[in-house]
Amino acid sequence: MKTGRHPLTCLLVFGFLFLLHPLRARAQQTSEGPKLQDGQHDFDFSFGYWKTHIKRRLNPLTGSDTWVEFDGISVVRKLWNGRAGLGETEADGPTGHIEALSLRLYHPEARQWSLTYANDKSGSLSIASIGAFKNGRGEFFDTEIFNGKNVLVRNVWSDVTPTSCHFEQAFSEDGGKTWEVNWDATDTRIEESDSAKLALQHRPSLLQAQHDFDFEIGHFNIHLSRLQDRLAGSTTWVEFDGTSVTREIWDGQANVEEFETDSSQGHIEGMTLRLYNPESRQWSIYWANSKDGMLAQPMIGEFKNGRGEFYDQEPWKGRFVYVRFIWSNLTSSSPHFEQAYSDDGGKTWEVNWITNQTRINDEMNKVHGKRRSDTTTQADASDLRKTLSSRAPALALLRKY
Repeated sequence: MKTGRHPLTCLLVFGFLFLLHPLRARAQQTSEGPKLQDGQHDFDFSFGYWKTHIKRRLNPLTGSDTWVEFDGISVVRKLWNGRAGLGETEADGPTGHIEALSLRLYHPEARQWSLTYANDKSGSLSIASIGAFKNGRGEFFDTEIFNGKNVLVRNVWSDVTPTSCHFEQAFSEDGGKTWEVNWDATDTRIEESDSAKLALQHRPSLLQAQHDFDFEIGHFNIHLSRLQDRLAGSTTWVEFDGTSVTREIWDGQANVEEFETDSSQGHIEGMTLRLYNPESRQWSIYWANSKDGMLAQPMIGEFKNGRGEFYDQEPWKGRFVYVRFIWSNLTSSSPHFEQAYSDDGGKTWEVNWITNQTRINDEMNKVHGKRRSDTTTQADASDLRKTLSSRAPALALLRKY
């Protein structure tokens, strides 16, 4: 025979379960780790025009306490609605001239940023420094070779206000126990109109090849055909339509393209950064997708007889294959691009990506195909060259050493 439960007993049991529920929830949250902050707008403070004062330690990690100082201008442009940014800096000091750019990309899954740097002499990006902002302070780390030794590198953004911010780079050769600052920059926001007052004398470049990609500067409508699968015998193509805009950097020696297309099977939002190496007279082409915010390794090559060819080796489905970019039909308003893979050492190539572009001849593009960027305080590439100094025969730095 079943016996009934006493009402007081039931109330005690239910009360215990009610109290236990939030404890279990908190325990589950603790076991999963702290919730990461969505940091895709962490660098919003940096967009616009800045007057920069830079101090650089000579001979880091040698006990030296000798510093040199530079003054100049920085302009930071918003990309991907703030999930990426491109900064351009020019500054002069008693020891030379600095002309550099920084690319910042946000990884939405890791909720971290990667920061890379380049100068007008190197034609390539540095090792990425990875990190995030916490409590208004951004810390980013990587390891690099310096004077033949592997050192830890730390980049820090701090003291951020609407009108100023501070950046420093430091090295550590003892695994992070101690850090020596070797680069210290204080930026003060200025208006676009004020930047002209700080302009330095322009000196045109004599490098003709640095203008190889001038055909790509401006706005374009895009029709993209992408092979559904690669190196698998597929003959099915997926069609995309969209737009792109490419802006000039360093008087044509670099450029950045924002690329956005749609199809019935999805959306592609990408970015390409192209850097010219004046020593090798070759280009490095970097591609990033907004879904993961990660840079692919660079394609490297050059133009000959109106045709550009660029190569690298990449993993595809666990195997390494050759990758080839080809630019052609450059003198028309409809440049043509193809990507192809080879899994037999370059004997045969399978084209898997075809892009045909048509220039948009609107009023903005009449000024060499450029547009204003996402906010009214950001410079386009042509304005940047008018307000920043040209290259001088002096030291340019890949990283902030």
